[in-house]
This record gives sequence, C-alpha cells and structure tokens, in this order.
Amino acid sequence: MKRLAGPEEPTRGEGVPDPEAGPPADAEAVARAILLRRLTAAPRSRAELAQALAVRAVPEDVASRVLDRFTEVGLIDDAAYADMLVRTRHTSRGLARRALSGELRRRGVPDDVAAGALARLRPEDELAAARALVLRRLPATRGLDAQVRTRRLAGVLARKGYPITVALRVVAEALADEDPGRA
Repeated sequence: MKRLAGPEEPTRGEGVPDPEAGPPADAEAVARAILLRRLTAAPRSRAELAQALAVRAVPEDVASRVLDRFTEVGLIDDAAYADMLVRTRHTSRGLARRALSGELRRRGVPDDVAAGALARLRPEDELAAARALVLRRLPATRGLDAQVRTRRLAGVLARKGYPITVALRVVAEALADEDPGRA
C-alpha cells in the first residue's frame, strides 16, 4: 500500500535532495565530461567543442581553461583534425579543395591550420578523384544527349567543389574515352 506524504513530509522536488543524485558537480567536471563524451564519439575541432560547452552553459573562463588543458595533453589537436578530415572526405566523398575548405571553416578550424591541411592535397590526387567520380556516374547517363550528359556530370563535380574548367575537362575526357569516334 502506497503511503501519501502528509503536510510535514515534503515530496521529492519540493526542496528534498535526491539521495541518488550525488553531490552537485563543479563546472570543470561537467566541462570535462562533455568534452570526453564528444571526443569519444568522433574527433572534433576546438571551436566545435567550445560551442558544445557554451550550449551547456559552462562558464567561458572554465571552458577556456578545460579546452586549454585538453589541447595541452593532445586530446584536442586542430591540425591533426584538419588533416584527418581532408584525407577522409577527399578519399570517401571525392570532395575537392574548395569544398574541403568550406567544411573546415564551418567546423571552426583556423584558416592557417586549414591551409596547411589543404596544401597536403596534391593536384594529381584531386584530378584522379574527379575522374573516379565521373567514371562512377557515367553509366547512369548512357542514352542521354551529349550535352545533357556533360551538364549532369559537370554538375556532380561542381557540387563536390571542383572548378568548372576541371569538371568540363574531366567529363570531356571520359566521354571521349567511352566513344573514341566522338572526339
């Protein structure tokens, strides 16, 4: 049988602390827990982590102190993060330098760090990725007019951040290789 609280017995939520809640956490412990949880899921930039702390109302001085400590011990490294992001997004999604630059900027990576990571992306690797994207999409355009094929394939490359001159050249090469008599 359930006993109802009388006027002399306050219910939980009316000033009686929850014994299972434990002691109130200090701001630094909360900040560390947030950062560790975020970094366990995936690597993040310092700016992304600072934003996560701001959303959770961690005081700015505490957030800065904890972020500095995580950077000092190597848990936050924007240069390594930028290198990893450029390498994986270029390899898996075929993104070009321009698209990668935008993604790094959106993630709060400083411009000088982003430039260093993008400098490691060789032009021949970028061209090879563009060719691979076109070759993968080429069969889906068979039977269409040559102009339509060119427009669609160049559009794919443009959305991945490739300059239009590169896109048109790669598409023209792919169409010429497919139909040698067309060139």
